[in-house]
Amino acid sequence: MVSGWNQVEEYSYGYFIPIISAFLIWQKSDLLRRHELRGAWSGLWLLGLALGLWTLGEFSAIRLFSQYGFVVALFGLSVCFIGWRGTRIIVVPLAVLFFMIPLPQFVLRELSQQLQLISSEIGVSLIRLFGISVFLEGNVIDLGSFKLQVVEACSGLRYLFPLMVLGSLAAYFFQGAWWKRLIILASTIPLTVLINSLRIGLIGITVEYWGSEMAEGLLHDFEGWFMFMVCLALLIGEMALLARIGERAQSLRAVFGLEYPEPVAQGTPVSYRAFSAPMLIGGLLFAVVGLASSLVPARVQAGPARAPLSEFALNLPGGWTGKLDYLDRDVLATLAVDDHLIANYSRPGEPWVNFFTAYYDNQSGGQSAHSPRTCIPGGGWKISQIDEAPVALADKPVPMMVNRAVIQKGDQRQLVYYWFNQRGRVLTNEFAVKWFILSDGITRGRSDGAMIRLVTPVAAGEVVAQADRRLAAFLNTIAPRLHSYVPD
Repeated sequence: MVSGWNQVEEYSYGYFIPIISAFLIWQKSDLLRRHELRGAWSGLWLLGLALGLWTLGEFSAIRLFSQYGFVVALFGLSVCFIGWRGTRIIVVPLAVLFFMIPLPQFVLRELSQQLQLISSEIGVSLIRLFGISVFLEGNVIDLGSFKLQVVEACSGLRYLFPLMVLGSLAAYFFQGAWWKRLIILASTIPLTVLINSLRIGLIGITVEYWGSEMAEGLLHDFEGWFMFMVCLALLIGEMALLARIGERAQSLRAVFGLEYPEPVAQGTPVSYRAFSAPMLIGGLLFAVVGLASSLVPARVQAGPARAPLSEFALNLPGGWTGKLDYLDRDVLATLAVDDHLIANYSRPGEPWVNFFTAYYDNQSGGQSAHSPRTCIPGGGWKISQIDEAPVALADKPVPMMVNRAVIQKGDQRQLVYYWFNQRGRVLTNEFAVKWFILSDGITRGRSDGAMIRLVTPVAAGEVVAQADRRLAAFLNTIAPRLHSYVPD
């Protein structure tokens, strides 16, 4: 988890979560002192569940399971030590620890792309309110003299996750009706989107009047920090407003219960508890598993030998001639591929076919193929039609299923085929891809795979059926050759 906090800026707040949890537990220390707390053997069931999650994480090489298992184990140890009665007192402080676990990369990526598009659209609307001519293409804001790209860092996730933590804490301390607490927690999402959109809009406006320096360097970073402070101010204002709603209007100070534990009165007798048997057994089990996790070599996933995609032929049967294309560094960094190929193939008298494949040696760590379903809108294209379609292959008795999409940008139309080659399987469903990454990681010790995408324009005067025949012909040409580069 610490590695995730270091590498992913959206989770850099993770260092503070254990400190916050410890503070909240200390805040309940006076309640814990008032009750006779005894360990419960049923806490071992939670430790057993945690052990199962840890084992699943080790065998599948998906760290997320082990990380959730760690927090579940802390709940189990709490029940073993102070029983269910004591654990209920500190259940929220313990639950806060779930915030320190990074989401899977594919979830983070999908969420980021959607927020980029929403923030871009709202930000452009704000720019137009100031009478500035602007054109939006996906997540690229074109001001004419300057193009402002709403990249992942500007998606708002760096606001959203910390603000959700603070919103949860605010709802926890807010001494009011449950529906008010729910509003405080739920409002963090639209609040983040609106403030981030406002930031994008203001950057566009200042760039128009004072130049591109307004979107770069220290000033750009300061704008992000300032907008987060605005989010906090609005959250506090929302709580103050909710405190005054209802039959009994109160001030924010009266309903915001950030209190310290009552000190122990002088002369209070001290009673000592024996170290409970459930805690002893649970602690030993926790220690043994912890020792094993550090001593047992990490399970390494490795796919079979394969040829690099750089060796894929540019001259193919059927008159297809290819020319290599290239991706920007930023795009490659986002994809985090281990190998890839992008090339434009054509044959005399026909439009081109763009062939792109992204290959991953290991997808268990969260890095996996991006779905074109979410990436296409980022380029300014609108998906007018998408479904699954069978493509007959000359060397196969059963048609191959692909995702087929018709996309449009202005007067331009393109036809897209894409699918996922995953260790001998051809998949069209993104969730099926994740499931087989998990199951194959456990049973086969592999999670390698690729996403393959074919794109061709629907030329003027051409019907979509002609583009279908072109992609089907090209797919029949490359299908027998893919096994060397994306092994079964």
